[in-house]
Amino acid sequence: MKFPGIKVGKTGTIRHTVTKADTVGNHLPDDIQSLLSSPGLASLMIQAASDLIDPLLPDEFMSVGKSITITHETPSVVGATVDLTVTISAFDGYHVTLAVTASDESGLIGSGTHVRSIANKRWLRIRIDRRLADL
Repeated sequence: MKFPGIKVGKTGTIRHTVTKADTVGNHLPDDIQSLLSSPGLASLMIQAASDLIDPLLPDEFMSVGKSITITHETPSVVGATVDLTVTISAFDGYHVTLAVTASDESGLIGSGTHVRSIANKRWLRIRIDRRLADL
């Protein structure tokens, strides 16, 4: 199947205010508990990518994460506004590769590459059900 809406160079941005749910949590020293965690940053990057790709797909398809590589350059804190920008850098018909950057009011926070696969929802559900049956 062809996906004409997915084009190299297409860009999307989401804006997110860092909350406690995005932070390193209570298991680390008090002085760094208010920092945006690397998993929180990765999650926001994944959301930005999904928000760009999924509306471009027919209703019976969705994108699913395949891989993500990020560099978390500098801290951001609760209350900061983070802009996450994703740009489609490659598309082979089934896998979308995106360049991802995140910045707040002070500058770059992190960057990376995220790959998403295009999946037929019905076939994905069948595969999930098979995996669940094996548990």
